[in-house]
Amino acid sequence: MVKYIPEPFRIKMVENIKMLTREERCDKIREASYNLFRLKGEDVYIDTLTDSGTNAMSSEMWSGLLRGDEAYAGAKSYYRFIQACQDVFGYGFFCPVHQGRAAEKVLFPNLLHPGTYALANLFFDTTRGHVVLSGARALECVCEEAKHPELVAPFKGNMDTALMEQTILEKGPENMGLVVMTLTNNSAGGQPVSMANLREVSRICQKYGIPLCIDAARYAENAMFIKQREAGYADKSIPEIVRECFSYADMFTMSAKKDTLVNMGGVIGIKDPDSPLIPGIKANCISFEGFYTYGGLNGRDLECLAVGLYEGMDESYLTYRLGSIAYLGGRLDELGIPYQKPAGGHGIFLDAQKFYPQIPWYEFPGQVLSVELYKECGIRACDIGSYMMDPDPDTGEAVRSINEFTRLAIPRRVYTQSHFDLAVEAIHNVWQRREELQHGYRIVWGPNVLRHFQATLAPIDA
Repeated sequence: MVKYIPEPFRIKMVENIKMLTREERCDKIREASYNLFRLKGEDVYIDTLTDSGTNAMSSEMWSGLLRGDEAYAGAKSYYRFIQACQDVFGYGFFCPVHQGRAAEKVLFPNLLHPGTYALANLFFDTTRGHVVLSGARALECVCEEAKHPELVAPFKGNMDTALMEQTILEKGPENMGLVVMTLTNNSAGGQPVSMANLREVSRICQKYGIPLCIDAARYAENAMFIKQREAGYADKSIPEIVRECFSYADMFTMSAKKDTLVNMGGVIGIKDPDSPLIPGIKANCISFEGFYTYGGLNGRDLECLAVGLYEGMDESYLTYRLGSIAYLGGRLDELGIPYQKPAGGHGIFLDAQKFYPQIPWYEFPGQVLSVELYKECGIRACDIGSYMMDPDPDTGEAVRSINEFTRLAIPRRVYTQSHFDLAVEAIHNVWQRREELQHGYRIVWGPNVLRHFQATLAPIDA
């Protein structure tokens, strides 16, 4: 029997939640046009739609809310934020923004334009969206292991560096505006990237003069995986591993709503304090977010972010965090339920294609499984598959994902073992009746970019 890692914290405040009946849930998801983003939060029992901004803050963070300096420009809270960023990452310039996609919106137009490419180990939805919105095109070179959910490998988030270099030469180094390394690799199942792989990607980028950007949303979880799995790092501290990771990149974008444990916030980091990118970043921040010393955040948000940068790297917390996800994966292993193995850093990615081999990719098996989990037990999950993929921006044709996943992204410091056990029971019940469904969904309406947030769907009848 897999063991649950005890929580390294006490609960000081609770929020009441309710469980609707199955009939009520069926009505709610139908009213939401089978899009789980359109559900009311109060109609969800266990919310694993995302781990972004859904974390529980600590007592020290709540204290920071009272310390917040709300000056429009140059607030004391901004300088505490800058000091924390310098301590953790060692870069020369930092700009706060309200979340990760804002960082992409502010940074990417300075590097990408029509005729250029951005290349990644895998893009997540908003990152891909901002590449397209900049007029560029997205290319992906994830390692082969990531494409085989049943395969157990330590670093399935890695870049395929041979394919990366081949792609750079095919498209022309002069046309490559940016390389992005997502740590951990969300679309691959929250799978980590090794230090060796990051080092090699950095070498190739330097060889061809291409800027390297880290998508740093889950930088601490990735560092813990390196400590646990990569030779030579067992005796390194998490801050040391984080510093080395970021030393290989030129810049980063971060959603602080993940590993930094806050409910709102993001960061742009540039290694070179004299980078020619900085004036453009400041200009875009002022236009889109607010003055560059607050970036769309309250002073109290900056205070919490400064605290969270350190708390997110606490080794006891990270042991619990990765251990709790591993517990969930271990329970699924006992029941023979397929998912992206090994368990990722921020959630479990169920292999929806294995649940529903009879449902083709263009009927979105990942979305089917998400809807069934909500009907079963009020769990709100998310498709990480072909439903999440926008149409090809040049042809308008549907794009197939390399995997069809249903993601249960686990909010940090929110749910307990009993919630995990209930989720496992619900997944098992859906697994047992998997052959009952023969068809999925069609999109009735959706925008061309980031459609899954807004789309309306309808069941496909036999």
